Amino acid sequence: MVEELDRVVDGRHHDPHSVLGLHGRDLRVLRPGAVEAHVVLPDGTRVALPHRHRGVFAARLPKKVDDYRIAVRYEDGPELVQADSYRFAPTLGELDLHLIGEGRHEELWRALGSHVTAPDGAPDDAAGTRFAVWAPAARGVRVIGDFNYWSGLAHPMRSLGSSGVWELFVPGVGDGALYKFQILGSDGHWRDKADPMARRTQVPPATASVVTVSDHVWTDEQWMAERKGLEPHRAPMSVYEVHLGSWRPGLSYVDLAEQLVSYVSEMGFTHVEFLPVAGHPFDGSWGYQVTSYYAPTPRFGSPDEFRHLVDALHRADIGVLLDWVPAHFPKDSWALADFDGSALYEHPDPRRGEHPDWGTLIFNYGRTEVRNFLVANALYWLEEFHIDGLRVDAVASMIYLDYSRDSGAWEPNAFGGRENLEAIDFLKDLNTTVYRRNPDVAMIAEESTAYTGVTTPVEHGGLGFGLKWNMGWMHDSLEYVKKEPIHRKYHHNDITFSMVYAYSENYVLPLSHDEVVHGKQSLYNKAPGDEWQRAANLRALLSFMWSHPGKQLLFMGGEIAQGDEWSHEQGVPWWLLQYDHHAGVQQLVKALNDAYRPRAALWSLDTDPAGFVWLDGGDHEGNTLSHLRRGEDGSMLVCAVNFSPVPRSDWRIGLPVEGRWNAVLNSDEPRFGGSGHAAPTTVEAQAQEWHGQPFSAEITLPPLGAVWFEPQR
Repeated sequence: MVEELDRVVDGRHHDPHSVLGLHGRDLRVLRPGAVEAHVVLPDGTRVALPHRHRGVFAARLPKKVDDYRIAVRYEDGPELVQADSYRFAPTLGELDLHLIGEGRHEELWRALGSHVTAPDGAPDDAAGTRFAVWAPAARGVRVIGDFNYWSGLAHPMRSLGSSGVWELFVPGVGDGALYKFQILGSDGHWRDKADPMARRTQVPPATASVVTVSDHVWTDEQWMAERKGLEPHRAPMSVYEVHLGSWRPGLSYVDLAEQLVSYVSEMGFTHVEFLPVAGHPFDGSWGYQVTSYYAPTPRFGSPDEFRHLVDALHRADIGVLLDWVPAHFPKDSWALADFDGSALYEHPDPRRGEHPDWGTLIFNYGRTEVRNFLVANALYWLEEFHIDGLRVDAVASMIYLDYSRDSGAWEPNAFGGRENLEAIDFLKDLNTTVYRRNPDVAMIAEESTAYTGVTTPVEHGGLGFGLKWNMGWMHDSLEYVKKEPIHRKYHHNDITFSMVYAYSENYVLPLSHDEVVHGKQSLYNKAPGDEWQRAANLRALLSFMWSHPGKQLLFMGGEIAQGDEWSHEQGVPWWLLQYDHHAGVQQLVKALNDAYRPRAALWSLDTDPAGFVWLDGGDHEGNTLSHLRRGEDGSMLVCAVNFSPVPRSDWRIGLPVEGRWNAVLNSDEPRFGGSGHAAPTTVEAQAQEWHGQPFSAEITLPPLGAVWFEPQR
């Protein structure tokens, strides 16, 4: 028995409940450092528990009981009366353990982690917190926290068999308690680890997990009801990409629920997309090196305060997208890396398990429990926080084994190819599961290669995403705009090539945070010329973007023609709005959004060739483009862009129907900072064929500007 007690005290016993607690009339409790201990029976009788061995107190009770309390006194301290962790049966059921073992527990966050609860049949004063963690290679696991002075000696956990789950219920621990898991690895070393399933964490640089209870009452019923049956690729989506910490530095989730919601509403965006919100220790990673996948970053408030922000956006008719990072995670010793002394979450082969560019670890997508951890995490954000879609980061790094690796530094798959078959299967499983449970959300891939079928349904051989970032459009368009106008005629294909493949996937057109950092210059400063020309180029580009098939995404600061590159420390330079060029671009973006949402021609057939016709895509000498957009409702809009600083008066454009056409947008208006070059607000279509259309009209195409016209209804 002494040897077994030693194993319990040393934290090496797989089932401390078989030794501690009440067995018949024999009671054993582990209270290291206590000077005396008693058991308090239901009738108030107190029975002394003599010290037996290394902090274990034990006695035979005078009678069998169903309930009892432990009264313990430490030196120079008052007596503490507590329920006993080791009198309770496991709080995880067989179904939970079976699903975890199968890698199919779609609500994993309800089974693992910390949960305030009271075991079945326990009295009210026995309420506490259930702790559960997956650590299959561990020799022992303890709970440590502020409730036990960060010493796990008194709280060894029990192993729940082949599932690899360790569990313990600790009475008296409630909302706000700090904790970690102390894990004895297969290598014989103890590690203090944050809970991978923690739903709340300390503010960095502190690293403890926090027991949390949500009492948020959702008020977005109308939004959630109207979302049902919606197909995102056939709906308006104009996205404002936001880094929460630097939009207006110093704001909390609650502050953002007022200020950000008000601003996005005024600007007319349909959605916001947050750079990763999940817990991350290093500000400079912008959230892309995640250590706490189930916890919103505490930098701006509690999980319920983040729910409050989402709720407020929904009530304002604004959707919420999150950047989500299943491609890699950092090597911080207190987090997922080497979790139980083995390569648990990461792939054990460094050729697949380490990312050479980012200094991070790569998930083992072939391990069912790891896939379950990630799939359930996606569901967690969508279902617990009412998120409307996830933008999955760095998909290309997941699906190619040779991504950023030199020859010889990667291992081919079983068929000799470069595709990571396990990661591809994971992505298919992810999208299938997400859309089965949440058919109205948007799963969006940031995939930078020509991999085919990213937005093709899984049942048709694709990865099953709903939308994909169009990195080709982004790159080509920005390269075109960087050229001096006199040279653009030699690069006209850059601005038109996207329509060659526009319907190969369901696209989002991104001008994202990645394009305004690391020496790439801001959007405003990419174009050549003086201040007026740079602002005009940006207005023309944004007008072209909003009229191009695909959804739009613009990173914060772009809408005010921010001059410097984005800094996550300094934030958006709102003071620029005192200058006409910057205020004008902001007014243009607002006008684009105001024109966009009510006009189905600009979004309802984004993924259907019937929604777009080139009027003239070949005017390389004039640096102009013109095209027709059609809507599912029969609506039409013609758009023309002049990427030359030379105005085009009496410029003829083809029109599909006769009658009066009204100007919807002119990016050269003085209110946008434009030159105000005289341009008609209405034109009459004449029966003169042009651009392949039966009718046409003469319009003015302003310098470095865009105009939109629609038929009068």
